[in-house]
Amino acid sequence: MSAELFTGGLPPGAPAPGTSFADLLRSLDLAPEWKGDRAEGSVRAPEGTTVLALRYADGVIMVGDRQATEGHLVAHRRIQKVFQSDGYSAVAISGTAGLAIEMVRLFQTELEHYEKLEGTRLSLDGKATYLARMVRSQLPMVFQGLVVVPLFAGFDEASNEGRLYTFDVVGGRYEEQDFGATGSGGRDAKSYLRGAYHDGLDESAALDVALRALVVASDEDTATGGPDVQRGIFPNVVTVTAVGYREVPEDQVATISSSAMETVR
Repeated sequence: MSAELFTGGLPPGAPAPGTSFADLLRSLDLAPEWKGDRAEGSVRAPEGTTVLALRYADGVIMVGDRQATEGHLVAHRRIQKVFQSDGYSAVAISGTAGLAIEMVRLFQTELEHYEKLEGTRLSLDGKATYLARMVRSQLPMVFQGLVVVPLFAGFDEASNEGRLYTFDVVGGRYEEQDFGATGSGGRDAKSYLRGAYHDGLDESAALDVALRALVVASDEDTATGGPDVQRGIFPNVVTVTAVGYREVPEDQVATISSSAMETVR
């Protein structure tokens, strides 16, 4: 049977069903023309690069590098990528930095509003679902090359354990069993974690493994900013446990980072 019968009234020249969704958008002039890795006419905005999280015996640890890039240039060296979302959860950002930070601020406000309205905290799974909806709402920006992909983790008071979630650009939400990473260096970080991670890590060992994974990612991915001892720039590191959200002191992060740089490189 002819493919023309299934075009559903699409304009002349539109691809028949079976071709890619991107081709369909281009045929309808709904998608930008791409040159290289950016859309023609799109705004080049600072982008956050690598964030990761892993579970350990007491909860979860989340780490973010401090560098933001504009193409091949360093836009910022001290950007914050890991934020407290409420007393028992944290969110980290990768992608278009400005949009991501605004998403985090709105997420924080919505969780606070829910807690005041209902008199109780939203469940950890509910928080992850709400964040997925926020990511999905950014889909029109994705077609302009402005992508936001968060990483979410927290302590589940109901099950008494740390849990973490990764997302995709269309709002898909995926709970990870042990660890997760996103951003340009996420693949390299996860490759290291697959070999170094094991169940039952205490906090000290988990911090060491997490920071080593970030150092490996910074070695392989030029957009990822590793620890910079000369400038005194070190990753954002937080833990979330049964006692809540805690930022790991910078001097402790500096000591572990320096050790990781000496042994990994």
